[in-house]
Amino acid sequence: MSSVGNGHQDVDIDLAQLFRAVWRHKARILAATALVGCLAFVGASMLSPKYSSEARILIEPREPNFSVQANLQTTAEPLPDELNIVSQVQLLQSVDLIKQVARDLKLYELEEFDPDTSPSGVSDLLVMLGLKKNPLDLAPEERVLKSFQEKLQVYQVEKSRVIGIQFTSKDPKLAAAIPNAIADVYRQLQSGAKLDSNSDAARWLEPEIANLREKVREAEQKVAEYRASADLMPLGETTSFASQQLSDISAELARVRGERADAEAKADNVRNALKSGKSTDALVAITGNEAIQRLKASESEIRSKIADLSTTLLDGHPQMKALRSQLSGIRDQITAESAKIASGLENDANVARARETQLLQQLNTVKADSARAGTDEVGLKSLEREAVAQRQLLETYLARYREATTRLDKNASPADARVISNATEPQEASFPKVVPITIVAALATLIMSAVVVMLAELFSGRALRPVSPAGRREEPATAVDARVAMPEERFAPVAAIAQAASSDRGLPASLLSVQADETLADAAEEDLTPEEDAGTAPGDGDEFSIETVAAYLIDSRARIAFAISPSGDDGSTATVMLARELDGRGRKVVLIDMTGSACPTWLMAARRDLPGITDLLCGAAPFSETIHPDRLSGADVIPQGNSDVRQAMRGADRLSMIADALADAYDLVLVECGPANADSVARLSRNGDHEIILSAPKPDEQELVEIMAAFEKVGYSDLVLMSGTSAHSQVKKRSAA
Repeated sequence: MSSVGNGHQDVDIDLAQLFRAVWRHKARILAATALVGCLAFVGASMLSPKYSSEARILIEPREPNFSVQANLQTTAEPLPDELNIVSQVQLLQSVDLIKQVARDLKLYELEEFDPDTSPSGVSDLLVMLGLKKNPLDLAPEERVLKSFQEKLQVYQVEKSRVIGIQFTSKDPKLAAAIPNAIADVYRQLQSGAKLDSNSDAARWLEPEIANLREKVREAEQKVAEYRASADLMPLGETTSFASQQLSDISAELARVRGERADAEAKADNVRNALKSGKSTDALVAITGNEAIQRLKASESEIRSKIADLSTTLLDGHPQMKALRSQLSGIRDQITAESAKIASGLENDANVARARETQLLQQLNTVKADSARAGTDEVGLKSLEREAVAQRQLLETYLARYREATTRLDKNASPADARVISNATEPQEASFPKVVPITIVAALATLIMSAVVVMLAELFSGRALRPVSPAGRREEPATAVDARVAMPEERFAPVAAIAQAASSDRGLPASLLSVQADETLADAAEEDLTPEEDAGTAPGDGDEFSIETVAAYLIDSRARIAFAISPSGDDGSTATVMLARELDGRGRKVVLIDMTGSACPTWLMAARRDLPGITDLLCGAAPFSETIHPDRLSGADVIPQGNSDVRQAMRGADRLSMIADALADAYDLVLVECGPANADSVARLSRNGDHEIILSAPKPDEQELVEIMAAFEKVGYSDLVLMSGTSAHSQVKKRSAA
């Protein structure tokens, strides 16, 4: 893996070196692993074993096997919800339940649960001095609560109505007995709660039932008295005497009216027939009369005799005359009898009419009585409703009372829970697991030892290797040997500048790579020929390298230094190397990037978009957010920033104040100004007593003279000239004079 920053790769982790380092220290790693494993094995073996056992309870509504009313269907109780299960979990951990279990099993007699029974001498002394309460003053059940709760674990099995009860103890028998005892006590408490509820219900219902019986008697008595006073005698569930009488009279009136109409019709028919002389043989009222029927029979007989004698006798014969005279008399009798019948029918019609009139009078009277009875029935029905309501309530209370009394037996109210898994005596200890503890400790030691060795290699730098810039051709071993005197810092900044330029200027990466190669080649030819390297040592004469400039700054105790790079990014790269050299010599240094190309930011900061000096000058970021560590050294850098450069330069006068503030926290504040002119530097430094470093890797004598003259005009007569970008670059301090 490589460290990537600002769009280019700098160093890579040498994995092979890491593994070689681990292999070199394998003896120490294995020895530490074996030692820790043995210690873990011995320590785990010396610990007192603890045993765990578990019982499980299913929460569900339960009813007794019998029912008070077998013929009635009882409504099923709803299943317990999530909150009900959680509430039961809390109930299983309640103090009262724990005390009951402690009393039943006499746990206060065991030292495991009640260590206060054998107090130490220090504890007795504290009690005697009054600094501590005597724990034996508490009840035995109170003393075991804390220890019991630490060993007890009650939980709900996920996505179920099952509750697990787990207990840990040094005694395996006790570890199994306590969960079972908790389950039994819990069920007893649940059943007892139901018994208490039924008993309370029965006690409450007894006086209520007696009171209701008296109320029912009074209500029914009021109904009977009101009915008697209002003469509302009932003939059925829905019929009263007045309504029944009204119904009977109405039916009788209808019948009488029918009879009257029938009698009148028959009388009119007979009278009309008699007046018109028509035959009455077709009239039912006439033919149905017995007298008429006898007369008709006599008439028929006489007619028969006349017919028989007419064959032998003449009409003037006396016998014939006598028979005709008898026939005429019978006809007169029939007519007279028909008149009597008509008179009788008229008489019946008159009687029916009189009866109708009488019934109408009775009907009106009964109607008035019925209306009055209806008004009275309103009050009666109100009293009856009150009596019915009281009786229904009494019957309900009686049914509940009978049900409550039948459930007062202990077995009649089962708890809403049942044990689905009893705790059994464990055969193996739950803690400590000697073998797993030993294995985990050994593996952890092995891994941590290897990690420590790898970190040591990384921090020492032995496991880091520089990465060649993109597009650079690998050189043969002979060329590398020939340049052994040139440090790697010489090549990395140039490659970084090339990649920075590729992003800023939009040039092809291949062209910039070639330029970087040419730059490196030129630097190698000009600065480090084998002859010069062999014959000239750094620091000879009045020319100074980066190391010499760093030593000069340390000796002069400079607090603030401004670096000018006429050639641009080459000089800025040398300034970055100077900051890292100072950090390597134990100086706490910070570099402020005041360049336009942000070359120091590219080389030192982890990202270019970090807040920096422009944000600080614009007031967009505080000090703490603009200072960032260098990626390859312990120095710090204040990057260029993200705010507008022109707006930031309006507040450039604040730079001197910022540098003074930083100088209080750092040994040296190094301000890289890039290719700035003397007036700009004087404005930034306010002509203070600061060191001015002229970073020119390839100095031009004429250009240097002009730069020094310009700085002399603004008040800086001495400049430190640094004429290289590597450890063997030559620098010199000159006087403008």
